[in-house]
Amino acid sequence: MSQAKSLTALAEAVSWYSAMLLALMLVLSCCEPGEGGEFSAGEMKNMENLFSDRACDEIYVVREGETLHTISEKCGDPFIVEENPHIHDPDDVFPGLVIKITPFKNR
Repeated sequence: MSQAKSLTALAEAVSWYSAMLLALMLVLSCCEPGEGGEFSAGEMKNMENLFSDRACDEIYVVREGETLHTISEKCGDPFIVEENPHIHDPDDVFPGLVIKITPFKNR
């Protein structure tokens, strides 16, 4: 009889841990960016609105039509590529890309 109770207790514990793991996976899946690590159009628009009033803060979101050269001139940071190792190709800059800015005057 005690063996049946211990098996029941073990089954309940496994069931509880499985439910917690499932809940954790569900929560984490809701927080991921869109497929491929990119943000959806709505998320990009929200980020643009959030950062649009701050021209050249430390965190900068690339807008439509901008290049690293224009951002560098606008913000006074000639070392954008060196400070952002996630930019592998300086010509592959797209709206919504988040980059770090360190104005030259702050160095």
